[in-house]
Amino acid sequence: MVLQQETSKLNGRCVLITGGTTGIGREIAFEIAAFGANVLIVGRDEQHLDDTLRESSRANLTIKGVLADLSTPEGIKKVFEEVDKQFNGQLDVVINNAALAYQSATEGNYQEWKEVVETNLLAYIACTNEAVKRMEKPKSGHIIYIGSMSADVREQGSSVYVATKAGIQGFSESLRKEVNEKGILVTVIEPGAVDTDMQPQSTDEKKSATEDHQMLQASDIAQAVIYALTQAERCDVVEIRLRPRLQLI
Repeated sequence: MVLQQETSKLNGRCVLITGGTTGIGREIAFEIAAFGANVLIVGRDEQHLDDTLRESSRANLTIKGVLADLSTPEGIKKVFEEVDKQFNGQLDVVINNAALAYQSATEGNYQEWKEVVETNLLAYIACTNEAVKRMEKPKSGHIIYIGSMSADVREQGSSVYVATKAGIQGFSESLRKEVNEKGILVTVIEPGAVDTDMQPQSTDEKKSATEDHQMLQASDIAQAVIYALTQAERCDVVEIRLRPRLQLI
């Protein structure tokens, strides 16, 4: 468990989370808001967004939401207009998490691949650009990327998805060298298999895999995010890899 004096660093911080209405992003939003952060989540499904905001309200958490398609310039603009409105120009943390699953490049068509690349990679780049603009002046901020161990494992049958996650890995490593001197931290978190809607198995199969230590829970990733955000200023958490204990690939 993260120590209380460490999590107090989250109190009052302004946090943007993309893909914050389901799975990992939703869990991160709830966990961070529980420590007093002001959270703005982005989703592209209205029902998921409404459900998340309703649940957060019942839990007395400070979470706001914006409906936007991050694969478009208009969606990016809408999100950061809402950031400035909700946070009065302050932005302490951006957690880039929104992603679409996809399989092999031998399947599908150009428009499908384009949407995946624009959502999984280009949106991360665009959100980073907007975040840095707001973090440069105060010379502080933290940008977190939720990647995947697929970037290294590069499993068969997921070449399109792997391409985007490998892109995030390379982008974050290079970006860190560009913005660290501006006081901005960059962390990439690469989970293995996680029990979310992105996994194709049934609910019972995923529950069994979690119990058998072959799959992580979204809360495990949220704890990794909190760890990265609550370290001393002298620490730079560059990369975290989380793998289920018995995941073989």
